[in-house]
Order: sequence, then structure tokens, then C-alpha cells
Amino acid sequence: MSAAAHDAHLAPYAALEATSRGRRYPEVPAGYRGEFQRDRDRIVHCNAFRRLVYKTQVFVNHEGDLFRTRLTHSLEVAQIARTVARALALSEPLTEAICLAHDLGHTPFGHAGQDALNECMREHGGFEHNLQSLRVVDALEQRYPAFDGLNLCFETREGILKHCSQRNARRLAAAEPGGPAQRFLDGTQPSLEAQLVNLADEMAYNAHDVDDGVRSGLVTLTQLQEVPLVARWRAEVLAEYPALAAQPSRRLLSETLRRLLSAQVVDLVATTAAAVAEVAPADVDTLRSMPALAGFSPAQRQAIAELKRFLFSELYRHPQVAETTARARSAVVDLFGAYLAAPQEMPEGYAGAADLPRSVADYIAGMTDRYALREHHRLTGRRLFAE
Repeated sequence: MSAAAHDAHLAPYAALEATSRGRRYPEVPAGYRGEFQRDRDRIVHCNAFRRLVYKTQVFVNHEGDLFRTRLTHSLEVAQIARTVARALALSEPLTEAICLAHDLGHTPFGHAGQDALNECMREHGGFEHNLQSLRVVDALEQRYPAFDGLNLCFETREGILKHCSQRNARRLAAAEPGGPAQRFLDGTQPSLEAQLVNLADEMAYNAHDVDDGVRSGLVTLTQLQEVPLVARWRAEVLAEYPALAAQPSRRLLSETLRRLLSAQVVDLVATTAAAVAEVAPADVDTLRSMPALAGFSPAQRQAIAELKRFLFSELYRHPQVAETTARARSAVVDLFGAYLAAPQEMPEGYAGAADLPRSVADYIAGMTDRYALREHHRLTGRRLFAE
């Protein structure tokens, strides 16, 4: 697909392939694929993407086969974001590429693993999974003879780097002036595709964390009645299908969450379209210089905030989740100390690195939950979770 074919039906403020800032290492166009599609394909085929299937979302991998993982989460984010991108005449291939890559740098054991690794790296520059996702696609993937990483387009890399401190932005911008970190120093925005991916990410994890929380038994439908956003759609479903009240909760919950997500998509599209129409950006660079345009209506934002407060109170801080989190943190801390003391326990490419703490962090961050637990048992002789 040529750049002209990709761009033909897109809005002028979309990220267009014809005006892309390109790749760090020039490559011959694929011909039958657009550049953003090529990025998406490279992400799907990389090792880090496959590892996401055994990385925690909320529940550690061994706790059940049907709980979301980082892989299924990324796919759900992509489904939501593609719908919004199409409605707003934005680039679907770019949107999907960002969605599929946004968690590539996540540690095993979810945010518990990230927090533990960040603490271990406190004297060595810290650790943040967003920065690590960019590091994965820029350097750590070893697939191509001409360059390290995946050599993705600027627009995809820009979308992957969702957060960045001023200190890290200065460091990254010094190494790559005008690169993805520059906007954090300039106070500008990423493309609209990247902005909507951030919101689709939030929508996906709120909804599926409710679903997984009920499936785990840690959250009940009765408790969810306290959340106005859920209660509203549950009442609508029961009004239309009253027989569901006497049945097991799975159909009722699924239909409630489906309607909840659909309403959020409609709200996001309408609110963003209105914001864009008001300022009428001529192109993507003009849009980048404006305040963030993707967003929910005030009422929807308030409802989402109430749902998030519920999840933090009733699920993320549940004693059972807290116990699992403590064990996961312990595994990461123990692994970091073990590899730092005996780097020969890591593969040669990591053991011989000049910056050993960063290399240890790279190695641990690339692990799946189950591999991290096997390594922990091998190095310490202890089992943190029953098999």
C-alpha cells in the first residue's frame, strides 16, 4: 500500500504516511504494505509481544486460565482504539501498532514488578515500563542484521512513550534531538492516534478488571451496584432482559460491560470530534502544538473516576491481591540481587554488559511470570507460589 493509498480517506490532522518523520535507519518501502502497517507487523512478530501472554494484568498467570494477561489486554485496547480511529478518520494501522506495543516493556507481575524493579534501580536511573517499551523496540529486540530493535516509525515510537519525566526526557533528547521525548521538554502533544490509545487503554483495563474481579470472587455484583456507571447499564440490561436476574451472573455482567464500553466509545468520539472541529488543526504538526484534544465529556470522566476509585478500594487493594503483590515484589527484588551478585547466572549477552544494573533490569523486565518464578526457585531454592 502506498502512502497515498493509506492517506486517501484520512482527516488532514491524522498522522499521514506522506508526512511521516520516518525511521531512524532508512529502509526501502515494503511496497504492498504501508509503513505503519509494517510497524504493526514487526511488533506482532517480535519476542517481547509473544511474552505478554504470560505476563500479569491483575492476577498472576498461575491463578487462572481466563484472567486477562498483558497480551489479551493489548488486543482489547487495539479493538477499542481502532473503532475510535476509524470514526475520527485517523490512521488505523498506526493506532493498532501503538496499542500492541504499549506494554512491551512491562515487567512480570504487573505494576508490582515494575515498582519493585524501580526501587532496585533507584541508584541507577530508575525503571519505568513506558520507557522500557521504547527501549525494547529501539534496542533490545535483536531480529534484523542492519540495526538493533525494530526500527519503527517516529509516529509509532511517539505513541509508545506515553509518560516521561523531565530528567529522562533530557537524557533521551540529548541522544536523539527531536525524537519522541522532545515533546515532554517542549510541552507539546503527540498525534491524535497516540492520544486516543491512552484513553482506550484506560477504558479496556477498567472494564476487564471489573470482569476479572467478579470472576475471581473478590468483587461481587452487589458491590458493583455502588458504582453509578455500572449500576446504570446493569439496570438497563435487566429492564430489557428481566430473566437474567434469576440466572448466573456471567451474561448479565458481560452485557453490562459491553454497553458500558459502547457508551464510552460514543462519548469519546463525540467529545473528541467536537474539540477538533472547534480548533480545526490543518495538519498533525499543528495538532501537536495544541492542548490535548482527545477526551471524554465531563460527566463521563467523572463516572470513570468513580469506577477507578471502586477498583482501587475493592480490587487492587484487596488483601488477597496485596498478598500476591508482596510475593511478586519479593521475587523481583531477590532476582535483581542474585543477578547483580552473580551475573554469570544470566545469558552471556546480559552478563557481559558495561552497565550491569541496567542489563539486569532488562533481563528481568523481559521475563514472563512463570519464567521469573522458575528462576527465583533455581537461584534461591524457595517457591513463592504453589503450583
